[in-house]
Amino acid sequence: MSTTPTVLAMILARGGSKGLPRKNVLLVDGRPLIAWTVAAALGAKCVSRVILSSDDDEIILAARANGCEVPFRRPAELATDQATSIEVVLHALAEIPGYDYLLLLQPTSPLRTAADIDAAFAAMMASAAPACVSLCPVEESPYWMFRVDAENRMAKLLEPPPSAHRRQELPPVYSLNGALYLARTDWFYRNKTFISPETIGYVMPRSRSIDIDTREDFMAFQRAIAGRATANVSSPPTDAPYTHTDDHIDTPP
Repeated sequence: MSTTPTVLAMILARGGSKGLPRKNVLLVDGRPLIAWTVAAALGAKCVSRVILSSDDDEIILAARANGCEVPFRRPAELATDQATSIEVVLHALAEIPGYDYLLLLQPTSPLRTAADIDAAFAAMMASAAPACVSLCPVEESPYWMFRVDAENRMAKLLEPPPSAHRRQELPPVYSLNGALYLARTDWFYRNKTFISPETIGYVMPRSRSIDIDTREDFMAFQRAIAGRATANVSSPPTDAPYTHTDDHIDTPP
């Protein structure tokens, strides 16, 4: 009997995006946005199966055309602004049971690669952690941020170490980049979250931590791909090693 752990990769993509309408099927380098995430999932060695959870016909067709399974249609009540990603994941697990681990991928993080997925899974297994999420370095350190009271008096958000006088001397700080969320399935059922004191982080560079929510984000992705084309790399490799806005997995993508 095989002891290889099974991993169900689920891509969440609903049709009612507000910041950038129809973002999941917008074309970049001749491919719909969702295709970039499907390719990364299919290329990951640790992934056993790749499925889509969506309520939208066009997204479903685009995902299927790029090799993703769509074994069910997301119920309308789980495709609203009020529904949470945790609820959507639980629904998918009920529809497709029997996997040891679950991997949540968002199409809005198209620069995450198959190698990122495999490296994050390997780190989680090596540490015996029940969950792993992707992170990126913050652009501005919270150690140099302030609160301001009603009388405009400033107070430090975080107290930096006494020896830190330059940015380079501040402790590194990271934020969620939304690229990948991994968890042991039984642990997720019990905790209904990916974030806990037991969760480990997988750090990605900011250059590949684009999180597409607005037209400006999409244009930044287009520029990144155009830059790769100029360097004779027109599409992100799904097996090359390699954050962003804060994505906390609440309203499902």
